Order: sequence, then C-alpha cells, then structure tokens
Amino acid sequence: MRLEILERGYRPATKALFAVVRLVSRQDMPDAAKLMFYRPDFYGARAKAFTQEAMRGPSEWSVAERELMAAYVSAVNSSAFCVGAHTATASRAYGDSGLVAAALEDVETAPVSDPLRATLRMLGRLTVDGTVSTGQVRGVLAAGATASQVADALAVGAAFNLTNRLADAFDFAVPSAQGFESGAKYLLRRGYR
Repeated sequence: MRLEILERGYRPATKALFAVVRLVSRQDMPDAAKLMFYRPDFYGARAKAFTQEAMRGPSEWSVAERELMAAYVSAVNSSAFCVGAHTATASRAYGDSGLVAAALEDVETAPVSDPLRATLRMLGRLTVDGTVSTGQVRGVLAAGATASQVADALAVGAAFNLTNRLADAFDFAVPSAQGFESGAKYLLRRGYR
C-alpha cells in the first residue's frame, strides 16, 4: 500500500520546484527526491549529506564502482526502484551496461576486479545477515581492497540498505526506462545533493 505523504505536505516553494521539474523534464519528481523534501530537517538533509559522501566523496572506488555497489545491494534486497535507478546510473558511469548486468546476474563470473568482486560478496552477506564478520573483511583485504575501500563500501551498503527499505515501505513508483535514464544523467551530473 502506497503511503500518501509523498503526494502532500510540502511547502509552496517545494511544490513549485516539483512543477518546474515536471515541466522541464516531462517526468514527475522521483519519489526518492520527494522523500528528501518531506521534513528535510528530520531526514532529508542528513540522508542527502550521508549518501553524497558515500557515493561522491573522496574514495579509492570510482563513481561507477560505487553505483554498482548500490545496484547490487538493491538487487539483493529486491528493491525494484533502486535496482532500476542504480543499474542505469552504474551502466552510464561505466559506459558498459553488459558489465553491470553481468555483475548483478552472477558476481562470481562478472568481468570486475577481484577487490570489487570480494566487496560485492561482503555487501551481499551484510545485506542478508545484517552483520559483517572479521573473516569477511579479511577476505576483501586479501583480494586486494584497502581498509579505506572496505570502509567506503560499508558506507554505500548502509546508505542503500536504508534507502531500499524506505523505497519499498513508501512503494516508490518505478519509472520508465527513459525516467531511469534521466535520473542516471542527473545523479552523474549533480550527485545526491
């Protein structure tokens, strides 16, 4: 059941922004963005800052790799909106939708680096189990990731385990392929601010 708070309760300036976005892009404001504008002092501003840092802050992981992590966590959680959004964004960032599809289909045979493969495995276990063991972290480090990369990947995992649950709880509308592509362009140009 879709909660109606994403359809009402905004300040007049925010409603005007939504109208401008709809006019310019011919797309409704994505529900993920609507959630950020609903009570921004309580959730939206903090969530945007955390996600921006995890996804676009300084990191040894590329933007494409972090977007793939977001898509992977979302796929493990079966979050349709987030899988579509971050698959489109990772595909555009890599310039290779086949690589992204392969990683989401079978991380073991995907054409990704060993550190990324081990990291995706760890994020998958975290998503399913809710914990990460010392052994899992050691496995990622042994595959060639740095301690900083592990920390950065865990931040991506935290951001998207939360976002996936909110997307599903609020029953985010799943846009068309064109809508996901527009969103991917925006995220790569502007980030999560």
